[in-house]
Amino acid sequence: MRNFFVTGIITASFFVTGCNEVVVPMKPPVVKVQQVKLSDTADEENYSGVVKGRYETNMSFQVSGKIISRDVQTGDLVHAGEILMTLDPKDIVEQSHSAAAQVASAQAQLQLAKANLDRYTELFKSEAIAAAVLDQYKTQYDAALATYDAAVAQARQSQNALGYTHLTANADGVISNVNAEIGQVVAAGQTVLTLVQTNDFDVVVNIPENKISSVQIGQRVTIKFWATGDGVSGSVREISPMADPASRTFAVKISLPDVPNIRLGMTASVSPASKISSSAIVVPLSAIYQTGGVAQVWLVDGDKVSLRQVEVSAFDENSVRVRGLKSGDKVVVAGVHKLRDGQQVRTGD
Repeated sequence: MRNFFVTGIITASFFVTGCNEVVVPMKPPVVKVQQVKLSDTADEENYSGVVKGRYETNMSFQVSGKIISRDVQTGDLVHAGEILMTLDPKDIVEQSHSAAAQVASAQAQLQLAKANLDRYTELFKSEAIAAAVLDQYKTQYDAALATYDAAVAQARQSQNALGYTHLTANADGVISNVNAEIGQVVAAGQTVLTLVQTNDFDVVVNIPENKISSVQIGQRVTIKFWATGDGVSGSVREISPMADPASRTFAVKISLPDVPNIRLGMTASVSPASKISSSAIVVPLSAIYQTGGVAQVWLVDGDKVSLRQVEVSAFDENSVRVRGLKSGDKVVVAGVHKLRDGQQVRTGD
């Protein structure tokens, strides 16, 4: 009887101990929160661009030949009428001499035909010959005249070709590229250098296809040059009608005002002018809870969390701009994938 009583006491003790361990409450998890506020930054995109000449001319000779002199280098400033390259004129001079000889020969034939026509015209007046004979000499004269006119035109063309041995600048500009050297034989129309006119500059940017609809002809943009730090205002002048097949971007040309110290090839940052978004709030990227195609954040109200759907307007490197929150809201910024709706949390300040 005594042993039974002791065993019962020991069993009851274990039972009470086990009950005490089960009822120990779990503490709510600690979360990191951030109180959000309105952003003062503009809701805009930035694109990198390059300064290029509005008018770029691929220069070439109008006749073929061997280059005997090159008077410019890449980057040289040139003026309208300045000689850039020269071809060997010897062959063209010989062609000019040949054309002049053909003119002299055609002129002699024309004079003979004219003399014969005059003589037979007098004979026809005295009724010494028939009209058919006179018509024959008239035809010979007309043919000789046409041959002479063709020879004169050929001589003029040869003379013009002699002038084409000098390649001259058609406007003030800078040489951006040279494609031929002294001693090289080039064909007529082959590009030998590129001239960029310096009176008008553009900044060329490439806009992604999902953003091109927001760009319009005449739209004002802000341009900031990396080398000088200067910022100017420009306007969209031209939008490519077709996307680049490799990058899927559209080339957009932006006209520049007269800006000092700007040179071809300089880089610039282009920002389309846009209004400041008064309803945009910036939160850390880690605060976004993505489910499918819906962006959400965890709001902390008292000691509980709840999901709030937001609209993403822009991404930065480590933050995201959203709409759907108000200034003063507290959002969870760490561990968002470990929470459930209505769960109790501790802020752990």
